[in-house]
Amino acid sequence: MAKIMYHGYFFLLFLVMSFVIQVAHGGGEGSLTPEQCGDACDYRCSDTQYLKACLTYCNLCCQKCLCVPSGTYGHKEECPCYNDWKTKRGGPKCP
Repeated sequence: MAKIMYHGYFFLLFLVMSFVIQVAHGGGEGSLTPEQCGDACDYRCSDTQYLKACLTYCNLCCQKCLCVPSGTYGHKEECPCYNDWKTKRGGPKCP
């Protein structure tokens, strides 16, 4: 009987931890409101030498996708819409 309760508590703990991790690192498409795009893009573009272009396209992409990948570079897999939007030449549209 104790073994069953032990497994039950372990499973409950696992569910709670999964929820906490998801809330803390949620991200993903639709995780931002349009009002949050400015701050997210300010951070995303903070490490580039092409600040004006980066901010322009980041905000454009964020308004469409409601998502900005974490960090100042890479991690585009977090936002498929952001990652998949391409220029006419097939290059990435979103920084």
